Amino acid sequence: MTSPLTAFETVESEVRSYCRSFPVVFGGARNATLTTQDGVDYTDFLAGCSSLNYGHNDPDMQAALIEYIKSNGVTHGLDMYTNAKRDFLEAFRDIILKPRDMDYRLQFTGPTGANAVEAAIKLARKVTGRTNIVSFTNGFHGVTAGALAATGNGYHRGGNGAPLEGVTRIPYDGYLGDDMDTTQILAKMLEDPSSGVDAPAAILVETVQGEGGLNAASADWMRSIAKLAQQHGALLIVDDIQAGCGRTGTFFSFEEMGIQPDIITMAKSLSGMGLPFAMVLMKPDHDIWGPAEHNGTFRGNNHAFVTARIALEKFWKDDAFATDIKAKGDVLHKRLKAIADQHGWTLRGRGMFRGINVGNGDTAAEICKHCYQNGLIIETSGGHDEVVKVLAPLTIPMEQFEAGLAILAKAADSVMSQGSAKAA
Repeated sequence: MTSPLTAFETVESEVRSYCRSFPVVFGGARNATLTTQDGVDYTDFLAGCSSLNYGHNDPDMQAALIEYIKSNGVTHGLDMYTNAKRDFLEAFRDIILKPRDMDYRLQFTGPTGANAVEAAIKLARKVTGRTNIVSFTNGFHGVTAGALAATGNGYHRGGNGAPLEGVTRIPYDGYLGDDMDTTQILAKMLEDPSSGVDAPAAILVETVQGEGGLNAASADWMRSIAKLAQQHGALLIVDDIQAGCGRTGTFFSFEEMGIQPDIITMAKSLSGMGLPFAMVLMKPDHDIWGPAEHNGTFRGNNHAFVTARIALEKFWKDDAFATDIKAKGDVLHKRLKAIADQHGWTLRGRGMFRGINVGNGDTAAEICKHCYQNGLIIETSGGHDEVVKVLAPLTIPMEQFEAGLAILAKAADSVMSQGSAKAA
């Protein structure tokens, strides 16, 4: 009998990744549940790597999209004016920007986060006339050449096959220990004309390093970075691709830090239901692009404009959703801390963007494998894949959330007890 995986294993490229950890064929999904073609349910603690903050197939977004398609709404329009784009622009302005006293222009790039990062880097260089970009250890910004230059991960950098240039890398918050303020290193290097560090066009940073191991920067550290950027004529770019859209508890991950970046990159959950969609927010003074100077055939996805607008209207018109995220984040912190304390591990992240550093990639992989065998989809992150990373949809029902965390706790106990037995 032919295996249900035959087509994937004989036709699809060896570059495939997540499917190797979860070797089943999924046929459907709703909110935090993935269902195989054979009708087996799994709780989803991966959520499209934070592309599904509002869960799979939100019924309101789904209904709006179906209605738009049935009405022959424009599917592809390059960057022409459409009613779907106008409605999204107005909703983003009125629901997100105005209440936060934020004044930004929106640029629709190609549909991935890397596209947005590429545009942000190019714009910073164009605005400042400089070329150097400061980024940070364990940062992850994409795997196209410009974004990859700013990415720290050696495995992905090794896949480029050519030199990656134009970036100076600085230790992230906590990289050298909790007692070391790494902004002092950057300050000293920028002040010293013999440090060898060219004046930067931009400082590119994540407030929480999702792929880098859920390292969370403090508000003080972020404010220091913002101050250094301003002092040295560099633009501050916050990569909010994975940490944004509510993942840390607020729409933007930096909202409670007292900073307003010059440029913000967004993607992943921006579309609301996993449709490809990315954009760059820039302060109006920095909007110096010539027409189509940075373009892309799929800049702006009209289907995503529809669902993204519904997401804003449904979840962000008041504080109820953010309050719910905070409550779930508190539950997540409490449950993960109990697991970590029991086994001598440490916590990472903040909000609904948390994980456990279990010390090494082998242990983390075994925990995730046990979770999968018991109905939970969960993955790892970090330089050595040592962090078990919880990315449940923000809309997950509390009962299902608790049940998933119980599976994780049991998996950790099983792996560690097996390790103790082997050692004995």
